[in-house]
Amino acid sequence: MSKKKRLIWLLFPSYLVITIVSLIAASWYASVSMRRFYLAQTRQDLEARAVTARREMLRLLSTGDRRGIDRLCKSLGPATATRFTLIAPDGTVFGDSEEDPLRMNNHAGRPEVRPALVGERGSAIRFSSTLRRRMMYVAIPLRDDNQVVGALRTSISISSIDETLTAIQTHIAVGGFLVALGAAVISLLVTRRISRPIEMMTDGAQRFADGDLNHRLPPQDSEEMTGLADALNRMANEIDRRMREIVEQRRNVDAVLASMREGVVAIDTEERVINVNQAAAAMLKRPVDRVKGRLLREVVRNTELHRLVQKALETGQAVEADIVFKQLDERILHTQATRLSDDRERGIGMLIVLSDVTQLRRLERMRQDFAANVSHEIKTPLTAIKGFVETLQMDEDGDPAERRQFLAIIEKHVRRLTAIIEDLLKLSRLEQVRSAEGIAVAPHTVADVLRDAVSLCRQNAEAKSIMLNIDCQPELTAPMDPQLMVQALTNLIDNAINYSDAGSRVDIAAAAQSDGGVRIDVRDTGIGIPKKHLPRLFERFYRVDQARSRQQGGTGLGLSIVKHIIQAHNGRVSVDSTPYKGSVFSLHLDTADTELEEEGNGDQPS
Repeated sequence: MSKKKRLIWLLFPSYLVITIVSLIAASWYASVSMRRFYLAQTRQDLEARAVTARREMLRLLSTGDRRGIDRLCKSLGPATATRFTLIAPDGTVFGDSEEDPLRMNNHAGRPEVRPALVGERGSAIRFSSTLRRRMMYVAIPLRDDNQVVGALRTSISISSIDETLTAIQTHIAVGGFLVALGAAVISLLVTRRISRPIEMMTDGAQRFADGDLNHRLPPQDSEEMTGLADALNRMANEIDRRMREIVEQRRNVDAVLASMREGVVAIDTEERVINVNQAAAAMLKRPVDRVKGRLLREVVRNTELHRLVQKALETGQAVEADIVFKQLDERILHTQATRLSDDRERGIGMLIVLSDVTQLRRLERMRQDFAANVSHEIKTPLTAIKGFVETLQMDEDGDPAERRQFLAIIEKHVRRLTAIIEDLLKLSRLEQVRSAEGIAVAPHTVADVLRDAVSLCRQNAEAKSIMLNIDCQPELTAPMDPQLMVQALTNLIDNAINYSDAGSRVDIAAAAQSDGGVRIDVRDTGIGIPKKHLPRLFERFYRVDQARSRQQGGTGLGLSIVKHIIQAHNGRVSVDSTPYKGSVFSLHLDTADTELEEEGNGDQPS
């Protein structure tokens, strides 16, 4: 196995690029310095030429010979390839190598002349409008007895300097381009050699990011790159292992949540849903994918729930309460809110556990109502019996007629107690039948059962001049226990008679249904039942009108017995009623087995 090269030996050639850049910078600096040098030399040369001609210019200037000055300037100019100009202290031009002084403008304001007229040397490079060229100007003061009597200016075209410097810069640029080209080729090769393994690393890391954790990076040429590849491969192995652990844990958590009957909702500190199980989604009647990521107040609009969650978030303590969700058909959910913490015990949200206790609370209420109603129904006649017995004991020699009246009242209450106990025993036997093998049913003619029930209720109906009408096909049959069915119909017909006005009618009709079952309706035109009472109408001792029901002499168990009889036949009972227009109680006998309903479910009108 060949020894791996260190990364420094792969990067070393790249320093060549730095060298080339430095060479170009040095060449540019040399070109600039050369230009400055040439210009400085030219300036010194012009000063020397001016100093050479200064003595002769002072002599002619002292005699006032302006023509001589001009002739001298024109003779010195061609001989030295230099332009000479003599300027008076007021800026007037006395002589010039190129132009007629009389036609030249005042030169007092020229940048190179101003210093000379005050005793200093001046210089400038600018474009000459007279000669149409770039010129370098140098001006020296002319003194006579330490007094400036004029300024002598020499100038020369710097076009030749510019041309020379341009040629040099061109050669430098061409050489620099060739060197840069060579350096670019070398840099490309070196960069390619270095970037190829980096690209492979990038591609491998991208595959890791895309989930291909089985991919592995091959060894590289350099020791550093090989170490990086090994590190990435180990990282992929570790990520793959941790991902499998997380997936397994997530599956376990999902399995636990999915198997829970309680609803579980996890929210963050902003009350945004993090996770939810199927049970909670079903309770809230929201799809799981439409719950996650949304605010709790968007998912469930319940003020009590939001107050409970807010209290739990503020206090950090577990809070629980029964909350009625009216949007969910008035279901009662026992809600527990507990602080949700991470592995560092930092609060990251809240865990809400929902338990549907609607049926439980309803059964508790029914149990409480049943206990209260039984106590009331039994205590009332017992209290009356006790009172009259004590009266009879205390008044043994009282009026015989009055004693007979008291005994009749006692007998009435005893009969009422007996009726209540008998009805309770009937319900108990019906429940035992339902929980055991069921009742023995056989096909019977429905019309015969209806006539038997009507004959038992005929006396009560005639007492109120109420007509009982039967509507049933003679050949209609249904599987039933005829005695129990007669009892159920008798209870319904008696109720219809008791709550109907005198002179009205009660219709008892039976007909076959499209599903093969049989439906028996008991219809009256009495006072009717408000809709709010219908769900609880078949509960034990439940009365719509307490005073009127007791006045009619009922025990409050008749409809509950009807319901249990029909459920023992694997059927169901329903009611449809309109206040002041009448009611229709319907018995549904199915030929196929149907699911038995628990007592107190509150059958809805058909």
